[in-house]
Amino acid sequence: MNTTYTAPRRLIKTPDEIEKMRVAGKLAAEVLDMIKPYIKAGVSTLELDTICHDHIVNIQQAIPACLGYGAAPGRPAFQHTICTSVNHVVCHGIPSEAKTLKNGDILNIDVTVIKDGYHGDTNMMYVVGGETSILANRLCKVAQEAMYRGMATVKDGSYLGDVGHAIQQYVESERFSVVREYCGHGIGNVFHDEPQVLHYGQKGTGMRLEAGMTFTIEPMVNAGVWQTKLLGDKWTVVTKDHKLSAQYEHTILVTQTGIEVLTARPEEDLSRFM
Repeated sequence: MNTTYTAPRRLIKTPDEIEKMRVAGKLAAEVLDMIKPYIKAGVSTLELDTICHDHIVNIQQAIPACLGYGAAPGRPAFQHTICTSVNHVVCHGIPSEAKTLKNGDILNIDVTVIKDGYHGDTNMMYVVGGETSILANRLCKVAQEAMYRGMATVKDGSYLGDVGHAIQQYVESERFSVVREYCGHGIGNVFHDEPQVLHYGQKGTGMRLEAGMTFTIEPMVNAGVWQTKLLGDKWTVVTKDHKLSAQYEHTILVTQTGIEVLTARPEEDLSRFM
């Protein structure tokens, strides 16, 4: 049975679209750098959200994609600019005045910026106070490396299954688990587009990747079991066993020989993708 398929033509970006994606990606990465000095014990996640919102709207003259996004039957629209996921929160944590950071917390900030109709989507982990447990520290490092391992498989002619396979193999070799219920996604003038980028799977299966495609790779790595639970607010996702979770995300462009990281941050060593 053939388990591969070709990408719809609309997913291949034009040079003009790619240029707009570069701009949006750079702005999203900028937000993650800008917010770093504000992340400290005693600060609420709502304060961080307000700072990011002001920066995106007033400095970048851009639009926060998450604000007002995702209303569905039984689920309200997301009412904030960023997602703030602390410790055992896997993703889509809602900024709150009641949630104040403590030294040793691990925090994920996820931001998506729209500029000229195109999206840049990225997230990263921060350690509050600079020091945390050995486990939390290792979990964050493994989540970032898992993303890089997935990214390293991508080039014109590779398959989506290659991405998930590389991530799953690495994470499980480190005795952690990969979340199954949430995934990366195609992105462009649509926030969440085809394809779904699973962070587990089999090599040589799924969509055949082509130069000009743009999508996110964003593995969520749990210290315990991979299963998750959705809270009553219909957004916040937590680990089922209440153990820690970490995530990193980049928006990437497929090229003939590999990738271009559209949301690269200045301090990152991306030499393996050059």
